[in-house]
Amino acid sequence: MPVLSRTEMEAIGFKSLGKNVLISDKASFWNVRNISIGDNSRIDDFCVLSAGLGGIRIGRYVHVAVFCSLIGAAEIVLEDFSCISGRVSIYSSSDDFSGPYMSNSTIPDKYKHVINGPVRLRKHALVGAGSVILPNTDIGEGSRVNAMSLAYGTLKEYTQYGGVPVQKVRSLPKVLPELEKRFLEEQDEL
Repeated sequence: MPVLSRTEMEAIGFKSLGKNVLISDKASFWNVRNISIGDNSRIDDFCVLSAGLGGIRIGRYVHVAVFCSLIGAAEIVLEDFSCISGRVSIYSSSDDFSGPYMSNSTIPDKYKHVINGPVRLRKHALVGAGSVILPNTDIGEGSRVNAMSLAYGTLKEYTQYGGVPVQKVRSLPKVLPELEKRFLEEQDEL
């Protein structure tokens, strides 16, 4: 994957840009002054990050895999060590399809009803390939969303979810904080 040089990344104009960041030269960014990317994070080919007023905050050691999109007016936060697999779509804004409203970006706002709400993936949260995350979603620390799932609302920490819409699959052991500690200690030794 050809990646942007540090100079090229800085020229884009991100709100903040950490150390050792890898960004594909095929990724697209909109409203970059509202996008922050933490240390050691990676954004792969054909990703689209379109930040609204709430912005997009990507923590440390975060991977945004190929063909992902992060789009919307409200805040999107990917905390440290979280990961979204290929073709995941995260929306902090969505047209309301349930009522007597028109939709799409070519229609004036007075004819639409758009739902805006923050999306947060807590530390160590993972979202499987092809999943969709809707506005007002908080995925708990260490939780997993299976591939091809639809998630919204509050997902408890250290729990595996799957389906359309997501349902609890099982509880997960809380081992990630200890693994994180060991990993960071090893990084300090390098």
